[in-house]
Amino acid sequence: MAESILGLLQLFFTFLQLAIFARVITSWVSPGHSNNPFITIIYQITEPLLSPLRKVIPRVGMFDFTPMVAIIVLSLIQSILS
Repeated sequence: MAESILGLLQLFFTFLQLAIFARVITSWVSPGHSNNPFITIIYQITEPLLSPLRKVIPRVGMFDFTPMVAIIVLSLIQSILS
């Protein structure tokens, strides 16, 4: 039972990491929020995680390191859980 819950949590964190990565890639390809439903869903999934981090981590020029920090934090949580 505990193994299946840990497996689901691992899958959830992996999904979040992939969603953040997809958001970064789409921001390079089509900057700004487009009307594409896929991009809208990706933003809706990732924004609750990235928004609080943006309040703590300042932008450095054009670069937003928030997605990288979020992926690292999610990876650390995954490592702790396993």
